[in-house]
Amino acid sequence: MYLWLKALHIVAVITWFAAMFYLPRLYVYHAMARDKGEQQAIEYFTVMERKLYRGIMTPSMVAVLGLGIWLLYLMPHWLGMGWMHVKLLLVLLLVIYHHVCLIYLKQFAAGRCSRSHVYFRWFNELPVIALLAIVILAVLKPF
Repeated sequence: MYLWLKALHIVAVITWFAAMFYLPRLYVYHAMARDKGEQQAIEYFTVMERKLYRGIMTPSMVAVLGLGIWLLYLMPHWLGMGWMHVKLLLVLLLVIYHHVCLIYLKQFAAGRCSRSHVYFRWFNELPVIALLAIVILAVLKPF
């Protein structure tokens, strides 16, 4: 049972991160289209962003959290390890990032987002850093 849960957790993590990498990239293109006044592209990005967030990103996050909690239930001794504390903090920060993406999604949909495409290029890098740290922590368990 444990290995099945772990495998499903990893698949959910991959899916969630794929969406967290792609949605801010869509924001980059949306901001560029906004700056050029390309209304058709703006409408297209608005639909893509909404479908990605609601159809893939959020269900993936729920699966990651649910499966992760289940794994911790099966392996409660992990909660006493320092690497897990740091990993859980990073997951919490990713959940916050996920919800910040929703704020930007709503702003773009309402035509109120004033952030530049350059800002979103940098914003897009945050989950990369978290992913690197989480994988290192989960594999090496350094402390």
